[in-house]
Amino acid sequence: MVDQILAIVLPVFALIAIGYIAARIKLLDARIGDALGQFVYVIAIPVLIFRTLATSSLDGVSPWGFWISYFTGVAVVWTAGTLIIRKVFKREARAGVIGGINAGFANTVLVGIPLITALHGEAGLVPLFVLISIHLPVLTIVCAVLMERAAVLDGTQEAKPLGELLAGIARNLATNPIVIGILAGGIWRVTGLPVEGIFADVLGRIAGAAIPIALFSLGMSMVAYGIRGNLAPGLVLGALKIVVMPAVVYVMAAHVVHLPPLWISVATLTAACPTGINAFLFANRYGTGHAMSANSITLTTALAVVATGAWMAFLGL
Repeated sequence: MVDQILAIVLPVFALIAIGYIAARIKLLDARIGDALGQFVYVIAIPVLIFRTLATSSLDGVSPWGFWISYFTGVAVVWTAGTLIIRKVFKREARAGVIGGINAGFANTVLVGIPLITALHGEAGLVPLFVLISIHLPVLTIVCAVLMERAAVLDGTQEAKPLGELLAGIARNLATNPIVIGILAGGIWRVTGLPVEGIFADVLGRIAGAAIPIALFSLGMSMVAYGIRGNLAPGLVLGALKIVVMPAVVYVMAAHVVHLPPLWISVATLTAACPTGINAFLFANRYGTGHAMSANSITLTTALAVVATGAWMAFLGL
């Protein structure tokens, strides 16, 4: 079993390591990593999502149980992360929200897609994209609303009307390439139009490039994060992310909602993915928690081989 797990997990994280080394020794300019990341985010991943959603079905499984299972895990660790940062580390309200994001925001795209593809093939991408379809919108809205409230509590700004806040979020999501890929794939599926011929071939070639380039660009971007300052918050939030969150999601998916085995596996392993880079972007946007986010991202990504392997062994994969 160990050999099988390593054969699946190591190639995924080896590509991240190669990208990291290429950037660290300056074999490639950091701007190349940024350009590759843009290609993945704006073109390759949306095309992969579109192709999968346009040509796949849910096999009669309701997405609601999957969403409930996963977001219960998010809610538990987000709340725990916020309280720990506020009460134990005595940080301000805004830092508490960033702590919650670091504990609950998984890297579902750059790590989740390659990992699930390596393990379950395209069949596993169906439940994963069901999650991704609402993951970013839901967590972006929750983060923005909580951060606005926290900023008021910290006295750094006055309260904004909720309608104005939500309108701004809606505008940002409407132009998000991943959201556009999800909507386009869903609409294409509903119309019943085929994906074949040259169209299918072009989609397949772009989608095939998505995973290796995503992992390589993620590795290059890790050089910019690294380990910063006080490690303790990052270690605690990292443990919530890769240990507690997948445990909660597994219990919900397997013993409360009773999802099919494939969906249980995808939910649990996605929950075990390292902290997403969006956590640092939120910290940067709101001017707090930079070191905490950088440490969480770096530590959970570095430990992802062990954590993922352990969860695969637990699931009997």
